[in-house]
Amino acid sequence: MLESLLALLVVLLALAVASLGGWPVSALVLRWSRSPRRARPEPATRELPVLEVPEREWKTPELLRGGLWIGLLERLAVTATVLAGHPELIAIVVALKGLGRYPELRAHAGASERFLVGTFASMLWAVGVGAVGVAALHALG
Repeated sequence: MLESLLALLVVLLALAVASLGGWPVSALVLRWSRSPRRARPEPATRELPVLEVPEREWKTPELLRGGLWIGLLERLAVTATVLAGHPELIAIVVALKGLGRYPELRAHAGASERFLVGTFASMLWAVGVGAVGVAALHALG
């Protein structure tokens, strides 16, 4: 009985960490993936160039609406498939997400890169948390 409760706790904790913890991870990876421009070094100082991103590049257009909720559900589904021992079902999650976003990605040239980076970061996080959950479940017996 105690082992079953611990297993349930591990599953619920893994789903929560994957779903909620993936948002800041994805946001951070998306921020890192922006293309910074190099400032020119001052000729007199010979210092190394400083990476600088203009403020207008930090503001993205209203693309890929609903991404927060889609990401939460995507990470839940991916982690659940890993915990259930059927990671091959991740292909269905990827297909549904891609098909659902296809019209928007086709209409906005810059959205596809953002979509891919965010999706990969989100799914890698979810798979990683799912793998930790599987290891914890195996350790419980």
